[in-house]
Amino acid sequence: MPSLNLRYDLRAPSFGKASSAELCQTALDQCEWADRLGFASILLLEHHGSPDGYLPSPLVMAGAVAARTQRVRICLSALIAPLHDPVRIAEDMAIVDVISGGRLFPTLSGGYVAKEFEGFGKKLSDRRDYMEEIVPFLEKAWTGEPFEWKGRTVRVTPRPVQTPRPPIFLGGSSAPAARRAARMADGFAPTAPSFHEIYREELRKLGKPDPGPLPPTLPHSFIHVSQDPDAAWAQIAPHAMHEMNAYAKWIEDAGTDAPYFAVDNVDELRASGQYAVFTPDEFAEKLRELGPTGSCTLNPLMGGLDPVLSWQSLHLIESEVLPRLER
Repeated sequence: MPSLNLRYDLRAPSFGKASSAELCQTALDQCEWADRLGFASILLLEHHGSPDGYLPSPLVMAGAVAARTQRVRICLSALIAPLHDPVRIAEDMAIVDVISGGRLFPTLSGGYVAKEFEGFGKKLSDRRDYMEEIVPFLEKAWTGEPFEWKGRTVRVTPRPVQTPRPPIFLGGSSAPAARRAARMADGFAPTAPSFHEIYREELRKLGKPDPGPLPPTLPHSFIHVSQDPDAAWAQIAPHAMHEMNAYAKWIEDAGTDAPYFAVDNVDELRASGQYAVFTPDEFAEKLRELGPTGSCTLNPLMGGLDPVLSWQSLHLIESEVLPRLER
């Protein structure tokens, strides 16, 4: 069976039925549910100043997830590192790793939304220098020993639980980001498969082990399971259109590469292939085709989806999809 993951950004658009508080509580309940069922990871995202309340504090949420779960990996995917003080990042991540018993898996990205940087009094143009420095900084910080950094002495305590430290992944949507990850990080989280191949090529040039191709995944950013897909689509469509168009605007402004683009109607949305609704039988077959090396990430509260509808999908996965895979 492929590994299963949950992903949360906690958007709460004004037309949605659920408040930010209700979505946060539902997400924590769902993380506990996923932990019980043996899911591999919980992915927490970050953006700032979004009118729909997109999750701005993934490390705070990670601490809450850690307190509610026992086994599942807690992945920051990704923390927009240049917006944060590196000492605070090191301390907060260390505490989440302590609370979780060593389950934190951070991915750090340089970000791409200019208005977010402006809100923090920072510039997008400063990202490169920061991203070149953050990995060596964390490597020193997580020893727990004092070290010199830019003319001052820094010490981060307590140390993380993981030995020698949590793995540090870098995310990115460019060739330079892929090459940077190959040089200094423990892994790379690309926005497109082409960047993973650049990462592998750079690893080979550096004489480092080749991680191989990306694990097989389903080509959808959102998957919902329903006994009546057409009826479910009618409920899901406003949330999916909101998410698709919100990401498309950020991506267009940044000139970066990601699988989101503006859509005007539900037909365009469904034709994009980004959002999928399957029956239990269909989803079980899709997972079976992925095989044991595959990975599937669910985004159950996509676009502020009604928690009741979200839970209906997850309960079908538990009662009718997973048993089919175990036969």
